[in-house]
Amino acid sequence: MKPLLIFVGILVILGLVIASGYNGLVSSNQAVEAQWAQVQNVYQRRADLIPNLVKTVEGAANFERSTLTQITEARASVGKVQLNNAPTDPAQLAEFEKSQNALGGALGRLMVVVERYPDLKSNAGFQALQSQLEGTENRISVERGRFNDAAQTYNTKIKSLPAVFYAAALGFKEKPYFQSKPGADEPPVVEFNTGGGKTKP
Repeated sequence: MKPLLIFVGILVILGLVIASGYNGLVSSNQAVEAQWAQVQNVYQRRADLIPNLVKTVEGAANFERSTLTQITEARASVGKVQLNNAPTDPAQLAEFEKSQNALGGALGRLMVVVERYPDLKSNAGFQALQSQLEGTENRISVERGRFNDAAQTYNTKIKSLPAVFYAAALGFKEKPYFQSKPGADEPPVVEFNTGGGKTKP
């Protein structure tokens, strides 16, 4: 009888450990999902600013249509890559990053071209949009970093004892990270040089 009680006691303790670990994984996974939603929010904010930016820039005489076309096409491409939940496939996240980086690059080129249009540079509406874009790019950088932090915490948990023995079986998969790209130590260029100097490409 005593061995049976000991066995039952071990099972109860093991069950409590697994239940506690499972709850911790759920909580950590939810933190990743919440941070992913924040990442998408700031990217959406940037996309929402673009129609007004394009409309404002179109008013400038002889403004390069090709530059505006690139931005419009890049924004459309971003809309085709939607990830409602935090990805578990690195290839999915890479595709998402690729489309967002293309849009950021197109915006950077636009700001370089704007240097040739003094009237547009002094336009209050354009300056306001530029300021909002600049702030949004900073938010994007911050939220990407926070997502990586949340993903790292989660990934550490699923690879640690005792969760490493049951996490995969319960559907907890590793989350990929946003990767730095060349020049990532500087925010994407959406700066507006009011002093007439050159904007960094």
